[in-house]
Amino acid sequence: MATIKPFECLRPNEHVVHRVAALPYDVYDREEAKAKVAEDELTFLRIDRAETQFPDSVDTYDPIVYDKAKEILEARIADGTFITDTERCYYIYELIMNGRHQTGIVACASIDDYAGNVIKKHENTREEKEIDRINHVDTCNAQTGPIFLAYRSDEIISGIVEKYKTTTKSIYSFTADDGIRHNVWKIDQKQDISTIENEFGHINSIYIADGHHRAASAVRVGFKRRAASGMFRGNEEYNFFLSVLFPEDQLMIMPYNRVVKDLNGYSLDGFINEISKNFTVTKVDGPYSPDEKCTFGMFVNDTWYKLEASDQLKKLSDPVASLDVSILQDYLLGPVLSINDPRKDKRIDFIGGIRGLKELERRVHHDMKIAFAMYPTSIRELFAVSDAGRLMPPKSTWFEPKLRSGIFIHRI
Repeated sequence: MATIKPFECLRPNEHVVHRVAALPYDVYDREEAKAKVAEDELTFLRIDRAETQFPDSVDTYDPIVYDKAKEILEARIADGTFITDTERCYYIYELIMNGRHQTGIVACASIDDYAGNVIKKHENTREEKEIDRINHVDTCNAQTGPIFLAYRSDEIISGIVEKYKTTTKSIYSFTADDGIRHNVWKIDQKQDISTIENEFGHINSIYIADGHHRAASAVRVGFKRRAASGMFRGNEEYNFFLSVLFPEDQLMIMPYNRVVKDLNGYSLDGFINEISKNFTVTKVDGPYSPDEKCTFGMFVNDTWYKLEASDQLKKLSDPVASLDVSILQDYLLGPVLSINDPRKDKRIDFIGGIRGLKELERRVHHDMKIAFAMYPTSIRELFAVSDAGRLMPPKSTWFEPKLRSGIFIHRI
């Protein structure tokens, strides 16, 4: 059963929250982060990516970078940019993109639930990325980027959320420069807090939708501190990590599209002939975005095609093998284009669905040969893979809108 706790939140003063809130640290490379930080001194990216405060000669992972992050965070607390709620509360976080509302609960999840697989994963993490966030969390004594969690919808929790949204005043309401609206309410009534905690206690599984590296890092810091303490009670703040939990019916997963540098020596006719063994290939007018599972868009030589998987592939029942990203990898990218390890192969790149089909065309015209537009993985497919204790192929899901960092901070 899941342990989802209210917490004492460190959060921005309402007058500056729109300036503080920032996209996740890993959305940017170093140069992009420097440019964003230059736009506003209060952006949380200055703390999340403190290497922006140093010349490029300073390594991103130098200990002085994490010390600088701590220094800036403490300065922002001292000058009133951040305030602390001294009562333990849950928060409601609503994001609105293109008129679509997505609402979750901000809380702290248990490192023991993560270790015990109550909180389930669907992808591997990379050691070097974990170490970066471990050092950031450990040095700052704070978790600054929430983990994006999902759960099967619960009517009682949803009812409480709706009550606060319709009967109480938000503590934050602002539109970010990308047009996403962010609204936050505080759940501060003891009975409601108790009810939410009890309801989550009846939920068997919580799923990491996005933020596997941040979750793994927070958990490793927690267990590190347990070991260092020699004795712990279990209620210390390092036993829990900052999360936003969304019911499944609130989530939108966008496709994660693929572009490839060459046809692996095939002529176009030879390539189409080869893939026709497993896919029906149809030329279409204009850009093609798949509208059902087991279909794919393909752009090559300034022409769009629809690919439809064979009936045999449509009947696959294994939770991983039946994913559209797996079908494309296992029956086209791997055997035909010889991209056998998409994690490492330099001939393939991945394009988030938020960037649209025009970006696929641009990349093909610029530095790639062929593009594939995907049908998005569903949240039910994500649950099925996680429940089976399996892992998805790389770049299987793209969640939008992105949670902002700096709105909620959990001090450990």
